[in-house]
Amino acid sequence: MKQSLYKGIHRYTIDPGEYHVARGNVMISTLLGSCVAACLWDPVTRIIGMNHFLLANNRYALEVPVIQTEAGRYGIHAMELLINAMLKAGAHKSRLQAKAFGGGNVLKQQFSGESFFAVGDVNSRFIVEFLANEGINLQSSNLGGEHGRVIHFMGSDFSVYMKRIEKVSAEKQLITAEHQYYDKELSRHTLTDKQSQNVQIW
Repeated sequence: MKQSLYKGIHRYTIDPGEYHVARGNVMISTLLGSCVAACLWDPVTRIIGMNHFLLANNRYALEVPVIQTEAGRYGIHAMELLINAMLKAGAHKSRLQAKAFGGGNVLKQQFSGESFFAVGDVNSRFIVEFLANEGINLQSSNLGGEHGRVIHFMGSDFSVYMKRIEKVSAEKQLITAEHQYYDKELSRHTLTDKQSQNVQIW
């Protein structure tokens, strides 16, 4: 995570796999491609939080809820880290509100057949399923498509400013970073799966 000042406002920029929780007149920013960012806030305590994560797989059957899959467990873990950090800071889960962004199919992963999703679609589907399952109101979202996004989450009024990535150089940099993150997480999940073949997860 990087810290900087933007027009006198403390700005925290998170990368894939990171999250941040804050309060007050702050900004949390990130650059998204296939990854998804959940922006959560408690309107009473005015605590905000945002994460940036990618589900490490690219093929899921349409009829299977993503939250019930192997990589879905990773997404649940990423969300629980953020929510628990917010609760520790004083937020109440019953009051949490959400906005979600990302899930663009910029990784250009190959998949076949109409019964399977691409990577960005899986991430988009997961965050919607997770929030509904947890009873957290999704106020607004901008998910899917084939473009990246820069988002800035403002602690002052819980607004999110979003800009599509149009520069080729920026998109190439984003795709490279997410490929590295994707490969790392996929390798970690493969290793974990091999180590826990005889373990009942659910």
